Amino acid sequence: MQAAAFGYIRQMVKQQAGIVVEHGKEYLAESRLKGFARDQGFATLDQFVDTLRVSPFGESHRRVIELLTTNETSFFRDVRPFEALRQTIIPRLVAARPGRNLVIWCAASSSGQEPYSVAMLLREYFPALASTTRIIASDISRDMIARTRDATYSQFEVRRGLPAPMLAKYLVPNGARWQMKPELRTMIETREINLAGPFPALPPIDILLVRNVLIYFDAAKKQDIMIRMRKVLAQDGVLMLGGAETALGVDAGFDRCTADNKAAWYGPR
Repeated sequence: MQAAAFGYIRQMVKQQAGIVVEHGKEYLAESRLKGFARDQGFATLDQFVDTLRVSPFGESHRRVIELLTTNETSFFRDVRPFEALRQTIIPRLVAARPGRNLVIWCAASSSGQEPYSVAMLLREYFPALASTTRIIASDISRDMIARTRDATYSQFEVRRGLPAPMLAKYLVPNGARWQMKPELRTMIETREINLAGPFPALPPIDILLVRNVLIYFDAAKKQDIMIRMRKVLAQDGVLMLGGAETALGVDAGFDRCTADNKAAWYGPR
């Protein structure tokens, strides 16, 4: 891939999705995009990029963004936040607002393992909430949204973090793969949301999980996203970030809280 083509890809992805593709990642862009360019009938990736340059933003541009987006996820990833939800956060919210239904938003949720982990946690430990809690799973990728709706996972995926008793209880064999049972799939509402752009209309969010995502944005976009996330949170809502992420020094409107297991979350001031 020529330098000019890579420069255009970097600029377009940052402008449309806020994601920073770092210098030196030409090999990554080429390995992920060359197959798509070939499927579109182009002999070289540079020819494909030349066409993107002169075309209005459309499905091909969107597909490039999706292909360059990292979709790393797993069930109960970094178990400590889920323990904090079970032991501290959900009990506090329920005690503070008896009779009020919870709204949980899993942002940039990739292929759905995180929202389904939340759904299983509710069914295991808060069965009375399982039918009333609204779980919104969003992603910029339509492919990932489709995977979340289908909720079918490989042997490798179900072995990453999913306890064997939950596998037997909540998934059924589907050929060589496993699919979430219908009662789990109906708990998840999928939405196509680009975190870098304006959020669509959302209800007040009680728990917002946006973990291991902000590391892909530059400082200005990260601050912009966090300010907008704070505005959609309920007054006593909770923001949960990835283990290597923090709101401190990014948005002064958040206070940091911790649980006994050292899991951290943030609440709006």
